[in-house]
Amino acid sequence: MTTLQPRPPYTDAELQKLYPPNLDLQLVQILMRHGERTPVSPRFQNTGLPPFWPYCTSVRQITSTILSPSSSSLTTLQWTRRLETFSRESDSPTLALSPTSHPDNICDMGTLTDLGRQTTSSLGARLRDLYITRLGFLPPAITSPSQIYLRTTPVPRALESLQQTFSTLYPPNTRLPSPETGIFPTPVIITRAHADETLYPNDGNCRRFAALSRAFAQRAADRHNNTPDMEYLNQLIGKWMDGGKVAVDSRPRLSGVMDTINATLAHGPETRLPKEFYDEKARGIIEKIGVEEWFQGYRESEEYRRLGIGGLVGDLVERMVKSVEGRGDEVRFGLLGCHDTTLAGMLASLGAFGTERWVPFTSHVAVELFRDNMKGGRERGGWFGGLFGKGKEIGRRPAEELGEEEKKKLEGYYVRLRYNDEVVTVPGCRMEGKHLEGDESFCTLAAFKEIVDKFTPKNWKQECRMGRGETVSLPKVPEPAGY
Repeated sequence: MTTLQPRPPYTDAELQKLYPPNLDLQLVQILMRHGERTPVSPRFQNTGLPPFWPYCTSVRQITSTILSPSSSSLTTLQWTRRLETFSRESDSPTLALSPTSHPDNICDMGTLTDLGRQTTSSLGARLRDLYITRLGFLPPAITSPSQIYLRTTPVPRALESLQQTFSTLYPPNTRLPSPETGIFPTPVIITRAHADETLYPNDGNCRRFAALSRAFAQRAADRHNNTPDMEYLNQLIGKWMDGGKVAVDSRPRLSGVMDTINATLAHGPETRLPKEFYDEKARGIIEKIGVEEWFQGYRESEEYRRLGIGGLVGDLVERMVKSVEGRGDEVRFGLLGCHDTTLAGMLASLGAFGTERWVPFTSHVAVELFRDNMKGGRERGGWFGGLFGKGKEIGRRPAEELGEEEKKKLEGYYVRLRYNDEVVTVPGCRMEGKHLEGDESFCTLAAFKEIVDKFTPKNWKQECRMGRGETVSLPKVPEPAGY
């Protein structure tokens, strides 16, 4: 799947059912995939597909912070970026050109395109319509961004997508001067060093996870390389592949074929593959195998879940628990710029990715925390507990380590997930006593935390080093996700 086609806004009846009056929305955390981009590497130039695409007008207006030579203060430099490459005849340098031989607006590999900026801006507008205009959960204007938690991976397309989404969630005319300072504080966007990043499955800095990923990828190759489905793909596009063969582990890999297909489908006619690449049956086969190769490990292996996405999901739960306890800053809304592997990895680890279709560009998962206003949970476990309660924070401590008083703090709170505005249900939450009566999609916070605790790492970096040099073996019996 490529560009997301958002569903229509909720009707009033749908909204009332999704947000019942006895539940107060307390914290929302949005994980969003970046918008449309170019392929992460050039492929299929033998079909006539140009390696460089002219869909990035932003490169003509890049602004950088520099030190002013006259005043020793910081100022800005606006500049235009052009790409240089090798000439076709030799290693001589030459400017990269568009299909119409222009050097401007040229995208680099894996770059957010003009369309990607549009769709992520549209996401921000949809979030504003839901959480501000219709639900009144967030204020229509802000004087401080302190209630908004912004975090992104260090990948530029994720950062730029986050910026685009925030810019329409709170457009400039809704960011008002603070009464204390007379200015609107600069929004803070949090990033991490690559070695510490858990906002995507970090196989580059977690060797154990990388080994597990290779093992599951090899199993997918063993299962699918010699099948009628792969033969169907070979008949269609095998002639364009290196070595004349399509396989899970071919050159390019089958997932790389999918990457280029999806990127070309999202953009204009100047950057199209031959029509056989867009055969509907072929695309279904490619996506089904791609989903298995990349995400089946989350469904079957607790270690895979723990090393691949457990740190991130543990962060989400810890933030919800802090909101319940009334500890720390009162963040009400989180926006996290990430990737397709983040969204599918998290949902699959919770047993809630029930699809064989790839995550479209600008997809999002909403993790919503509710308080039952009939039970008064906030007063018992929130402000009062945070100010006067004794004992250490619940945070990441496993459920079995919590005392009865600590467990009571979580009562009356529920977690609900929506993927691209469609409700998804965690299977372990369907059990009696684990959800809001009458609606299995509202998982009790205690049950949700207990499920996540099972694959939240205690020391991610140390666990990433475990088993180095050992042969990786997959679980003999699948360890189901979401329980």
